[in-house]
Amino acid sequence: MTSPQRIAEQVRDTMFANDRASKGLGIGVLAIAPGTATLRMTVRPDMLNGFDICHGGIVTTLADSCFAFACNSHNEMTVASGFAIDIVAPSREGDVLTAVATEVSLAGRTGVYDITVTNQRDELIAVFRGRSYRLKGKPVVSEPIAKT
Repeated sequence: MTSPQRIAEQVRDTMFANDRASKGLGIGVLAIAPGTATLRMTVRPDMLNGFDICHGGIVTTLADSCFAFACNSHNEMTVASGFAIDIVAPSREGDVLTAVATEVSLAGRTGVYDITVTNQRDELIAVFRGRSYRLKGKPVVSEPIAKT
């Protein structure tokens, strides 16, 4: 039998292999476990808006990617049904942003996840709440491989 942690790792590998958006932004997955994920990204010059701060859409994408890995970690294809984000501080070129997702609720086909985004000084940059919807009978990894 494959452990929930091993399944989450296989989901991470499967999702990240085809995640062109996250890869294009230099986002990396630092950790995953059932219902949680940690992703990191360094703010590049091409991510800055006209005020030389990281574009809010880029911060949102980091949080949304973290949300996606966390809510799919149970190996049931899950999509966002909505989210809200509050950007509470600016991030600048060279800042290293870390997003951490926590599963708040998972009932039936819906879930709620909170994601915090902080910088390298552990200063809060954004808070994101995502609502997820599971697609019935659609695993991310069709046949999880047991650890040998």
